[in-house]
Amino acid sequence: MRRIFSISSLLNKGSIQRRVSNKYLVNAIRPYSEDLSSPKSPGPLLQYRKLVEQGRLQHDPYQERVALALENLLGRLEQYEKEMEDYHIKLAEWEKNRETERRKLLMEEAELNQRGDLWTSVNKRKSELLERWSFRRKSEDIEPGVGKWVSYLNREKKLDSLVGRRPTAPPAPKGLYIYGNVGSGKTMLMDMFYSATEGIVKHRQRFHFHEAMLKINEAMHKLWKNQVEEKSIQSSISSWIMNLPFDMKAKEWLAAEERYKQEVQMKNILPAVADKFLVDRQAGERGASILCFDEIQAVDVFAIVALSGIVSRLLSTGTVLVSTSNRAPKDLNQDGMQREIFLKFVNKLEKHCEIILDGSEVDYRRQIAQRSVDKVHYFWPLDGTALKEFEKMWCQVINQAGGEVTSSTVPVMFGRTLEVPQSCNGVARFTFDYLCGRPVGAADYIAVAKSHHTVFISDIPVMSMRIRDKARRFITLIDELYNHHCCLFCSAATSIDDLFQGTEEGTLFDLESFQFETETEGAKLRRDVLAEGSVSSGGAPAGITSMLSGQEEMFAFRRAVSRLIEMQTPLYLEGVRSLHPYFQRKHQSFKNCSYSASTVHHQ
Repeated sequence: MRRIFSISSLLNKGSIQRRVSNKYLVNAIRPYSEDLSSPKSPGPLLQYRKLVEQGRLQHDPYQERVALALENLLGRLEQYEKEMEDYHIKLAEWEKNRETERRKLLMEEAELNQRGDLWTSVNKRKSELLERWSFRRKSEDIEPGVGKWVSYLNREKKLDSLVGRRPTAPPAPKGLYIYGNVGSGKTMLMDMFYSATEGIVKHRQRFHFHEAMLKINEAMHKLWKNQVEEKSIQSSISSWIMNLPFDMKAKEWLAAEERYKQEVQMKNILPAVADKFLVDRQAGERGASILCFDEIQAVDVFAIVALSGIVSRLLSTGTVLVSTSNRAPKDLNQDGMQREIFLKFVNKLEKHCEIILDGSEVDYRRQIAQRSVDKVHYFWPLDGTALKEFEKMWCQVINQAGGEVTSSTVPVMFGRTLEVPQSCNGVARFTFDYLCGRPVGAADYIAVAKSHHTVFISDIPVMSMRIRDKARRFITLIDELYNHHCCLFCSAATSIDDLFQGTEEGTLFDLESFQFETETEGAKLRRDVLAEGSVSSGGAPAGITSMLSGQEEMFAFRRAVSRLIEMQTPLYLEGVRSLHPYFQRKHQSFKNCSYSASTVHHQ
């Protein structure tokens, strides 16, 4: 039986003693003991070389090459940030002038339409109350047509001549697309770069694939909902048109033209999501934007269409992309789904990013686990001895956590919640079937991972085609527990290396893991997952199909195995307290309390 690594250091307030000597080298694991959130974090190359000198990383020429490329990119960002600040000032002034001139043109056209119209004399006899009622009723019936499209284009041309074309953004530095085998250190290096951009670039986002897809779904749903309701559009029209010195027919014409302009802008929903959500640019703030995207995948039609539309938009508007993947860009789409859209996406990536291979054949996660003194949190097989040790560890962790074990619920998204059968001060326990045998997905696993620093999962079976959907969910679950840096305890039927056993019956896939989620309706989650379909701007996607190839699943299995192995190592466990959201929230609360106390004392 494996020796047990005490996690009291994770739950107590004391510091964590290091259990890894210099001879235990690791390259794929993030440098957890370093405080990389500091605004003065060194560049990725300096961080990497420092860790090699300390003996915490084994030198790898591929990793050093990637770190050097990231360092060079970081050096170009400071100047680019200043250039983008100037650009956004000019852009804001241009947008303000263009809107002013556009309204002038609309008023001139409305005045021309009003002259000589017999309807005007009739309209003058109506009361103000009747005018307002008529405006609201008739404006709803106005449908944009070819004439409105022509007048819209003519007006845009006039605006170009009056105000000039949109200011040109400064050329952005080329980003990086890093690909390679599992455990080769891609995510570690990208996170070093991301931490170093703090204080240099204002607008920074880091997403893992599952989280990004969910956020894109949520943002698209909100935009679609606004389109249907049109409340915000109607109120914005009424606010300035109703007070103009024109008759009601002219006002109706103005309202229709204004609405048509809004609808034209809303038709391209993916660029709208990119502009308003992923960049996370607040009003009044200027500057460059960075998107770090971990584990880019092309698992289904929606992923291809969404990634193509949003990433292409961000790259076209000056966002610098740094991403990781197991595949080169051209090899992402093994099944040929939406080939034309996918090829445009690849061309955009190759134009705006340097494609660089992290070509190490070594899985450093496995290497550090083999050299580590303690093998800790994975208990197998499901016999009396292993189960007894698993239960013993559960009792030990609960005693350290303090408090009473109860059931609880965690918020998911779109008004949904997930029940946690056993929970105690950030520690949770589930069975495999509860988490992976039901129609749940990445959103549920993210909610669990954010709310609990320690997770116990019991009765994990051998994965085969007979339970292929459960296998896909389990891989997604491990991804999110790892991404949020949870401490994981497992009881399983077999060793980690033998956990995934595919057969020749077909490929493993899980339609539920990649479904499009929308808001709760009648206490049930509505899922639009059909056999075929595409994403349009007029409503929810007609369908999403998971079409994973066997080779794609092989990558997913290898990644899950590699991460399960790393999550047992003392070096990983040491980072739980500093990196998990549960402890980060407590640390922030402590800082706030300390600040309040010092303020009161000073007063």
